[in-house]
Amino acid sequence: MIFTTLFFVSCNDSNDTEKTSTLTVKLADSPGDFDEVNIEVLDVMVKNNSDTGDNGWISIGTAAPHVYNLLELTGGLNVVLADNAIIPSGNLGQIRLLLGTDNTVVKDGITYPLNTPSAQQSGLKIAVNTTLQPDTAYDFMLDFDVEKSIVVQAGGSGNYNLNPVIRVVTTANTGSIKGTVVTVPANLQVLASVDVNGTVVSAYANAEGKFQLNAIPAGTYTVTLTPDIASELPMVTVENVVVVNGQATDIGSHTIE
Repeated sequence: MIFTTLFFVSCNDSNDTEKTSTLTVKLADSPGDFDEVNIEVLDVMVKNNSDTGDNGWISIGTAAPHVYNLLELTGGLNVVLADNAIIPSGNLGQIRLLLGTDNTVVKDGITYPLNTPSAQQSGLKIAVNTTLQPDTAYDFMLDFDVEKSIVVQAGGSGNYNLNPVIRVVTTANTGSIKGTVVTVPANLQVLASVDVNGTVVSAYANAEGKFQLNAIPAGTYTVTLTPDIASELPMVTVENVVVVNGQATDIGSHTIE
């Protein structure tokens, strides 16, 4: 695609050259109650403004196309969708994931089609609205919340729809909290959560008991570990967890019994 002047260009005089920034886009996930959630990513695109039209998008994808099981991208794991893409500096309005048709959900060992209405044509558009400074590298994390994104159509059809809930953050401007949970009896589902200025950020621990809460602004927090309510095990809180921008705070291993 031809890159025109849709992105902001500094032009103090006619001899100025276009200023550029470097952009890396990664995908991570907060686990949901499924065996697998597979999405086919064909491309990653960016746009300089929040206009919802189809003009002005440019491709920066380097790892696509590929089918990703989102539930493998937990416990601090992520995948790079675009690596060190060079784009003009200035306003970055949106990031778009263009999806293919090979999207499925596996639950209780049964595979179901995952419908992504309009996503194959227009893509999953994510508002960013960030100013990119010249000669600066940016690392964006797309935090996909599977539990809130997958819905079952009404009427008992069993059809699954993707209604994506994705947070996008610059990892240099936020930190993360990670840890491990051990339950007695073993392998109980545990939800880790933290209140960020009135918004609850949560993630389930994976099969190894590991969890990571992404995109947490610098500050001091209380992490709550909530086991499956049916287990009747107590909730555990970890207080005075300090988060530093650009770093992952490890709260270690905690046992719930």
